[in-house]
Amino acid sequence: MIDRRIKFRHIECFATIQRHGSLKRACTVLNLTQPALSKTLKELEEILGATLMLRDRGGVRLTPEGRVFLEFAEMSLAALQRGVDGVASLRESGGAVLRVGTLPSVAARLLPHAVARFRTLAPDVVLELQDGPHGHLTAQLRAGTVDLVIGRLGAPGTMMGLSFTQLYLERVVFVVRPGHPLLARNALELASIAQWPVIHPPADAAIRPLVERLLIAQGVPPLRNRIESVSGAFGRNFVRASDAVWIISEGVVAQDIAEARLCALPLDTTLTDGPVGLMTRPDDTPSRARQMFVSALEQAAGAIRGDGAD
Repeated sequence: MIDRRIKFRHIECFATIQRHGSLKRACTVLNLTQPALSKTLKELEEILGATLMLRDRGGVRLTPEGRVFLEFAEMSLAALQRGVDGVASLRESGGAVLRVGTLPSVAARLLPHAVARFRTLAPDVVLELQDGPHGHLTAQLRAGTVDLVIGRLGAPGTMMGLSFTQLYLERVVFVVRPGHPLLARNALELASIAQWPVIHPPADAAIRPLVERLLIAQGVPPLRNRIESVSGAFGRNFVRASDAVWIISEGVVAQDIAEARLCALPLDTTLTDGPVGLMTRPDDTPSRARQMFVSALEQAAGAIRGDGAD
């Protein structure tokens, strides 16, 4: 049983100190004096029977016990915030709120079809969508800012503490504008892209390790003339106006390729095949809205796999 001496103020103060890196900055955020904040932290440590934070000139750092408690403290605060937001949403809009994070490839390819299906199932649910890089979205998921994330399976270190359910496989493509000189070559080697500017996935992109593995396997040296970005808006406009080569998940540009606005270079990129799926917190109980959204996702993913109607 939870010790009833632990109050909301204890958890809030502890998490705020860690989030801002010092008692002084936490005092400003919480509108407390430093003695009051120090007393609250000391009370929590006495209740738990463990030192949670060590303070020095550089700020604060967590003890092993502090790291364990922080994970569950943040989950508790996030759950409480979702409850508060849910009540406000019901009062203001008459419907629940579902917060979904998506990688750019999912936002462009899978999500429009899934959302259209979801609206027919749950027209009163407020759907909040945000896209971004893999690391950012998984951090948001752990913090409880989003209810689920759809995207590529990340490296093991980025997936710790999360559940992943595969929806379909997706590969990386190398795209250029129509009429690009590389399209005129009879035999194209991957190393040829080094002659041109390249839009390359940044370090925190889920496809970065796959692209690096492909380049190494094909003996391609590090690409010097490159711009690191996964922005769909930038990639489309820059590639159409230049001779750049864009390395990107197929889902981001599937419609552009189908409508001949962009062209995929005839390269074998099967080595970059990777699972796209649903990421959740394993301890979460799915709401009815989330269950319906997952159902819509699975139907839309079936169309991409070729085993379902679009």
